[in-house]
Amino acid sequence: MPHATQQADVAAVIAVPDVAGVTPADPALDAALSGGPFHVALRAAIAARGLPLQRVQHHLSRYGVKVGVTSLSYWQQGARRPQRPESLRAVRALEEILQLPEESLIRLLAEGDEQGAGRPAVRSYRSLVEADGVLAGLLAELDAPVDGGLHTLGLHERVRIGARRELAGREAHHIVRAHRDGVDRFAAVYHGDPGCTPDLMRVQALENCRTGRIRYHHDTGVLVAELLFDTRLRSGDTFLFRYGIEDGTAGVSREYARGFGAAGGQYALQIRFDEHRPPVRCHRFAQHSAAAPRSGRQELPLSPRHHSVHLVEPRLRTGIVGIGWDWEE
Repeated sequence: MPHATQQADVAAVIAVPDVAGVTPADPALDAALSGGPFHVALRAAIAARGLPLQRVQHHLSRYGVKVGVTSLSYWQQGARRPQRPESLRAVRALEEILQLPEESLIRLLAEGDEQGAGRPAVRSYRSLVEADGVLAGLLAELDAPVDGGLHTLGLHERVRIGARRELAGREAHHIVRAHRDGVDRFAAVYHGDPGCTPDLMRVQALENCRTGRIRYHHDTGVLVAELLFDTRLRSGDTFLFRYGIEDGTAGVSREYARGFGAAGGQYALQIRFDEHRPPVRCHRFAQHSAAAPRSGRQELPLSPRHHSVHLVEPRLRTGIVGIGWDWEE
């Protein structure tokens, strides 16, 4: 039967000579499998078995799973996490190929999504959904409609990463056009990194606005600040304003993302790192929604002089766009 033949092929794969015979008591591997995170455990397992990534890819193909060497490299670096069904099939196959206990890698993936072990490279879908629900409640408290009556013509964000690798602060420069009469305020939304303390953050009205009411939700790290204009806009009027948020209350930061509910104008995002603690690599990513897989990954050059990286989206589309980075272990 085909099923029996497939099982015979699997047994042959595990027995091939290039899988080094490693005793079960491997302290480094045992510690990684016990404490994680996922990418550290995967890297330790591959190193313990002495397999180059090309051979790992070959063994996966014998299981009927197609994964690129680049993806495997990203997984073991922590630059990307397996999320799609095909990727999760690959993780289960890796447990057999690398002679690991059943569910050992899958468990670390789940724990990383739910608990944020050491700060995952990707926010879990559940955390984003919870934040969306909280945001709706905070906007309702401020009597602020989700639309707000403003259309984005341009948005330039500058994000600072501090010496502790923490998200130290963000500054945003908005160019907007009113699409109804009487608009005199803007609800600024900020979603801090896991473990942040919103009540210790500071909102700064920097240009053409002043700070109004502020609401926040501690568990999700969502903060909403009311920015008041000194004029009431008429439909068609344009307006420029600038504000900042001082944070620095969470742990190690690994990405910054911005969600957009409607299409709009140009978006520019710049991340500046501490000159003594730059990351080893940076990349752009995008998502159609919080539930969708990440796509559009593109490596971004880090300026060696200014220790910054940036992206420019000529025209905004609905969804999420951001920059992620990897720290040297």
